[in-house]
Amino acid sequence: MTEARANAKSGEALEDIELDLLLEGILRRYGMDFRGYARMSLRRRVWNMVHAVKLETLSALQGKVLHEPPMMDVLLQHLSVNTTTLFRDPSFFQAFRAQVVPHLLRAPFVRIWHAGCSTGEEVYSLAILLQEAGLYERSRIYATDMNGAVVERARSGIFPLEHMREYTSNYQRAGGSSSFSDYYTADHDHAIFKASLRENIVFAQHNLVSDGTFNEFNVILCRNVLIYFGPLLQEHVHRLLHQSLCHFGMLALGRGETLRHTVLERDYDEVDAQERIYRRRT
Repeated sequence: MTEARANAKSGEALEDIELDLLLEGILRRYGMDFRGYARMSLRRRVWNMVHAVKLETLSALQGKVLHEPPMMDVLLQHLSVNTTTLFRDPSFFQAFRAQVVPHLLRAPFVRIWHAGCSTGEEVYSLAILLQEAGLYERSRIYATDMNGAVVERARSGIFPLEHMREYTSNYQRAGGSSSFSDYYTADHDHAIFKASLRENIVFAQHNLVSDGTFNEFNVILCRNVLIYFGPLLQEHVHRLLHQSLCHFGMLALGRGETLRHTVLERDYDEVDAQERIYRRRT
């Protein structure tokens, strides 16, 4: 082994130690457990934070995060994945209308958990869909995310006006039956969604890693969240979601996620293979 290669391996080993110590420190200081996250993605996001605050090492970041709580908030922004749009993946919402709504119409009251809601675009998409299906008045959507800052942004219902053309196109392709502009008011550079859409939404901070179940739900949406977790953490979250679903409740995952080859695969029936919609068997 060349000296350069040996030094590289030594550096990687040291970096692993630093990352482990950082994650352990965050767990003990703030009660947030990132140890089971997909390692490559986690490493990249932590280094983005190191560079953003002009530090040199992960150890230097650890000192900042443990001694300065506001730095933990900044790190949380880097660790959170907040890429989303209204009616993201329009075909998913088409499938939801066709495959899930008919079952919800038979329920006296509908509870839906949107886990990993990010800045709320998909939550408002769901509220609009339920309203058009005649379900919103007897529904409650629980929208949660581990990042309190993005939960507050979601709660506001305010989005850049420049995105509304794209969102209108998504809405139409998702099977929307009204004029999308009816759901918001333009105010300078922002679109403010109508307060009536927020009436039956409960926004709250919730960590899928460390927090438990808090209700029984007819539907759970946990889309594009599990892809950032390692296998053991994915299994933990799958068990939490299964525990939180009512009998014959529906689970929706992202397209890059699946129940196949998981410990709970046999506890669900596949409703829509392409859109990753499943029904709990019992």
